Amino acid sequence: MQKNFSWPIRVYYEDTDVGGVVYHSNYLNFMERARTEWLRALGFEQTAVKDELGVIIVIHSLNIAFKSPAKFNDLLQVNCKLANTGRSSMDIAQTITRDGVLLIEAQVKAVFVNVDTFRPVAVPEAIKQAILQTKL
Repeated sequence: MQKNFSWPIRVYYEDTDVGGVVYHSNYLNFMERARTEWLRALGFEQTAVKDELGVIIVIHSLNIAFKSPAKFNDLLQVNCKLANTGRSSMDIAQTITRDGVLLIEAQVKAVFVNVDTFRPVAVPEAIKQAILQTKL
């Protein structure tokens, strides 16, 4: 059972500060894109999850460690790995690497909430099973 996913991201000039280093908040964007693509690879478009299941996924909390900077034109791998599932949440371990070198390490808690009330709801069973059973 493998619950890992990796998504390539190229660092564009717009992602960097005046020194050519990725601006710290852009790593959050990179991680969000990888989580979205992970869900898509499992067969779940976020718009369909919202429209058909009445659920959206929000970030409850995250912890991020900046190990080494990424720079303009770097090709990065943004990795997602399911660390734990709760009734309404998933803990996701995310890393960003360049040529196998760890740049970013993060722990993200994603919570499933009702689209109208924003109150936590159970992780949809289809999503939970797809993540637990699918080999990517």
